Amino acid sequence: MPKIEFSFKPRKKKKHTSLKFITLTVCLSVLFGFLAGAISGSFFYYQINDYLGKLNLNPSSENNIQASQESAIINAVKTSAPSVVSIIVTKDVPILEKYLEIGPFGSVPQYRQKGTEKKEVGGGTGFIVSKDGLVLTNKHVVLDEEAEYTVFTNDGTKFPAKVLARDPYQDLAVIMIEQEKKLDENGELIVREFPVLNLGDSENLETGQTVIAIGNALAEFKNTVSAGVISGLGRTITASGGSFVETLEDIIQTDAAINKGNSGGPLLNLKGEVVGINTAIAVDAQSIGFAIPINKAKRAIEQVKERGEIVYPFIGIRYVLVNEKVKEEYNLKIDYGALIIEGGPDEPAVTPDSPADKAGLKEGDVVLELNGEKISAENTLIKIISKYNPGDEVTLKIMRGEEEIDLALTLDERTE
Repeated sequence: MPKIEFSFKPRKKKKHTSLKFITLTVCLSVLFGFLAGAISGSFFYYQINDYLGKLNLNPSSENNIQASQESAIINAVKTSAPSVVSIIVTKDVPILEKYLEIGPFGSVPQYRQKGTEKKEVGGGTGFIVSKDGLVLTNKHVVLDEEAEYTVFTNDGTKFPAKVLARDPYQDLAVIMIEQEKKLDENGELIVREFPVLNLGDSENLETGQTVIAIGNALAEFKNTVSAGVISGLGRTITASGGSFVETLEDIIQTDAAINKGNSGGPLLNLKGEVVGINTAIAVDAQSIGFAIPINKAKRAIEQVKERGEIVYPFIGIRYVLVNEKVKEEYNLKIDYGALIIEGGPDEPAVTPDSPADKAGLKEGDVVLELNGEKISAENTLIKIISKYNPGDEVTLKIMRGEEEIDLALTLDERTE
C-alpha cells in the first residue's frame, strides 16, 4: 500500500508568532470597533430620540400622546354617560280635519279641529346633578308650561319629569325625576340613587383645551359624543329659538359638534368633569357652538336645593362700564369701574328705596370694587354680583369726585 503523507509543511517559529499577533490585533480591532459603534449608536439614538421628543417630532411620542388623549376621552365618556339623560317634550296638539266648503265659485278646502292628540314636539338633553334626581338642562328645552316632559336615562328607563325652576336671566332650568322605590327580599324599601356627574371649575379653562360634548342629537340619537377644543372664552351671544330670545354673557365657544337636541347636555373636560352646559349653535357657520360655564349653574342648583327657586341679587343702580372712551367723555381719572348714570326720565340712576339708595349711592359715583373684586369690562358688575344671593351683605368701594369711599349694603332680590 503506498504511503500517504499530509501535504503540510511546518512553518518557521518566527513567522508563526508574527501571524498570531496579526490575527489577535485584527480580532481586537473588530471587537472594539463593534463595541464603540454599539455604544455610540445607542448614545446618539437616545440623544436624538430625546431631542425629537422635546420638539414633539418623535413619532413614538406623538403616538403616545394621541393614545393617551383617546384613552382619556373614552374613560370620560364611559364614566359620564350614565348620568346624561334625554328629555322628550310632548303636548296635546289639535287634530285637523280637511273638508270642502261649497261656495258660489265652487268647492273651497277648509280645515276644522277634531279633538286633540298627544304628540312629541321637541327634545333636548340634561344631566343628573344630585343622587335624588335633580337634572340640569337649558331653560329653552323646558320652556313650555303646558307641555309634559319625560326623561330617559342611558339604560332606557323612563321617568316623568317636573320642572322645579327656570332661571329668569340665564338659559338654565332644573327639573326633577323621582327615585325608583322597591322592596327587597326582606321587605325593606330600597330607594335607587342616581349616578351624578362631577362639576368642574369653569374659571380655569384655557383656549385650546380639549372638551367633550354629549347629548341627544336631533332629539333622536341619545348620548351622541363629539370632541373638540375650546375655541373662545368670554363670548357674548344673542340666542333665539321660536319665541325665545336671550342675550348670554361670558359664554364658552367650542368646535366640538353641538347639534339640535344637544341643548342642556354637558361639556366635559378630559377628567369627565362638567365645565359647561351646551346651549346654542351658530346656524350660518360650521363647528361653532356655545356653552354656559358650569360655575354659573352651581349657584342655581344650590338655590333650588335650598329655596326651590332661582333668584338674583339686586343693588338698584343704572350704570355704564368705564373704558377709555367713557373716561374721556366724563372726564374721569380712572379707566375701570361702573359709572352710575341716569338713563332718562323714567330710568333714574339710583332706584328709590333700593339697597343702593339706602346705602347712599349717588349719580356720578363710580363703583370700583365689590367685596375687593375689581370691576372691569372683563369682570363686569353683573358677573361679580351673580356670585351672591339676596340677603348677602357686601362692601362697595366707590370713587366720588377724587375721594374713595367704602359703603356696606345688603343685597335685595331682583324682581324685574
